[in-house]
Amino acid sequence: MNWTLDELTAFVYSVKFGSFSAAARKMGKVQSRISTAIANLEADLGFELFDRSAKLPVLTKDGEQMFIEAQAVLAQCQRLEARAKAVTIGEELTLKVALDEAVPNTAFEVMFQRLADEFPSLKLTIINGSQEDIAQWVEQGIADIGIMFYISTLADSLEFMSIGHFRHSLVVSAQHPLAQFKAPTIHQLAQYRQIIICDRKGQTQEPPLSANHWQIDSYYYISMMVMRGVGWALIPEHVAKSDWVLEELVELSSECIPSPLMVEIGVVNRRDKAIGPVMTWLFEALDSLLAETK
Repeated sequence: MNWTLDELTAFVYSVKFGSFSAAARKMGKVQSRISTAIANLEADLGFELFDRSAKLPVLTKDGEQMFIEAQAVLAQCQRLEARAKAVTIGEELTLKVALDEAVPNTAFEVMFQRLADEFPSLKLTIINGSQEDIAQWVEQGIADIGIMFYISTLADSLEFMSIGHFRHSLVVSAQHPLAQFKAPTIHQLAQYRQIIICDRKGQTQEPPLSANHWQIDSYYYISMMVMRGVGWALIPEHVAKSDWVLEELVELSSECIPSPLMVEIGVVNRRDKAIGPVMTWLFEALDSLLAETK
């Protein structure tokens, strides 16, 4: 076997982006280079990866299996590169953390206090965002790691480590018509405006339960709109129980809602990012953080 990582990358990108030309744009190469790389890979493997009889190449059955294996090989190579970098850089001098604005602040404040005691010379930067901002900042190198609620559209270069779950609460204002129902039905909810979370591009992961809905990229701003009677919403339980909203919101039973009401929180980082002593300590602290605060 004489295949190369460039050939595997050309293959994986061609599948993920739908064509050889799209893979070429992603890799900054001409399309002929991608076509040649995949042809060489097929020759080295001894079988065809794509059926080229259609307008666009389609994976063969063997190609589907090799796609899974190729992704795993490239991911492991990124981890190997990151480990090698960690050996050469030693202890990090700076660290930038991207933090979802809706995570439970008290728990993370304690962790950052411990980080300061453990690494007194570290220069730490914390930036706040919402939804997919966190993952994008880590992917682009704007942040070293991100602490965020799980999203299903993570880039291939990123890894997500779960550190806990939070329950969603169904909330309305005390003056909202739904407040008279302790356990509203889907039909009752659908009659009123729903406010749902989205990213800053206005895209959402979960479909709304009401045709009449607004989209906002901040759970805290959603809470403020709910407090003003604009609509009802599903927000993380710790946000609903915050002191500044607790007396203004009414929590209703969510037993009728079919979608999962648990939201996963975790830490995201680039596979090829060097992980030194500071990040290693932080990963271990994050892994036990939420268990300590329950």
